[in-house]
Amino acid sequence: MKTVAFVPIRLNSQRVAGKNLRLLGGEPLMCHILKTLTAVRGIDEVYVYCSDESIRGLLPEGVRFLRRSEELDRDTTLGREIYDRFTAEVEADLYILAHATSPFIRPETLAEALGKVQSGEYDSAFSAERIQTFAWYEGRPLNYALDNIPRTQTIEPVYIETSAFFIFPRALWCERHRRIGDRPWMAVVDRIEGMDIDYPEDFTMAEIIAASRSLRR
Repeated sequence: MKTVAFVPIRLNSQRVAGKNLRLLGGEPLMCHILKTLTAVRGIDEVYVYCSDESIRGLLPEGVRFLRRSEELDRDTTLGREIYDRFTAEVEADLYILAHATSPFIRPETLAEALGKVQSGEYDSAFSAERIQTFAWYEGRPLNYALDNIPRTQTIEPVYIETSAFFIFPRALWCERHRRIGDRPWMAVVDRIEGMDIDYPEDFTMAEIIAASRSLRR
């Protein structure tokens, strides 16, 4: 069963300028997830899918560069367009879609999720954060009743997808255009591991986390 991981990269980020190449803990942000992927046993190939050849020299050992069309760098480009192109160019039985904006995901988390899908018990996997607090959706409580307020320790938790990774078979994407199937394994991660760097303040927090980890070494 061939398993391919890919990380879509564009260099014209709007919310955090140049974030994928910005240094975090002494190396470009994108290198964190790439090194994690190369450390996971069972992944046959790891790709960066980017339109700019200049990043080749920054890629960790074992990571392949695949050039994509600059058309996919538009602000209006949908993830679906990127995944369609990549799966058309690189054939595999299983794909791992990962994002550079999640630098703290652990190899062990990815390896466990991959094993769950490879076993056949689950048809896909994704990372999620468990939130156990009072949640609202569309103007009303989502997980509790206003006239029956539970303790936070017993309230029904909600789970939020993180952008760290999605694992899916080729058929699920090519036939149904879904990265999560009907029987997914949900890899529950904590707030640090599930961090998604979308805004400047997120990068500041990531720098604090990276610095604290460096001091503990």
